[in-house]
Amino acid sequence: MSDVIVVGGGPAGLSAALFTAKNGLSTTVFDTDGTWMHKAHLFNYLGIGSVDGSAFLETARAQVDSFGVERHEAEVTSVERTDDGFAVTVDGETHESAYLVLATGANRDLAEALGCAFDGDLVAVDVTMETSVEDAYATGAMVRAEEWQAVISAGDGAAAALNVLSKERGDHYHDFDVPADAEAVGELLTDEGDE
Repeated sequence: MSDVIVVGGGPAGLSAALFTAKNGLSTTVFDTDGTWMHKAHLFNYLGIGSVDGSAFLETARAQVDSFGVERHEAEVTSVERTDDGFAVTVDGETHESAYLVLATGANRDLAEALGCAFDGDLVAVDVTMETSVEDAYATGAMVRAEEWQAVISAGDGAAAALNVLSKERGDHYHDFDVPADAEAVGELLTDEGDE
């Protein structure tokens, strides 16, 4: 059982996975690699002057992998609420988690099947990206009409992850690193790579 399952591996899903895994929650991502980022070129992503969307995804995937995210290229066929969290079906197998982040772009089928409330065609969420189903989050294009920029989607994923971390810690959680953290994180990632 994972702490967090993320369905979708675009900017929103990978951002959520990065924040949760970086802060000690076991995180699994299921993705079909059908993201629109493969058709994009980023000039408007703060901190990046210019990058091809596929190259951006390669970097983002390597980053989440370095923090121990378990990524699978597979389609999630169903999600349901359980007594302990969520059951996600992939290739006939069930995977469980305490939290669920839906980052499936404009495809809202899983949110509908889960029983999430909608506002028109959009999944209804609060400011933390939590849906009407407790501990289930929706991000990016599924909650925003025509606002599909990568930087917005990543921000939605981060908001969802920070709320999950706040719930787990029992207090408002802030993911804020300082330069001294870079050396410690670098050593941690190097040590894990040596194993």
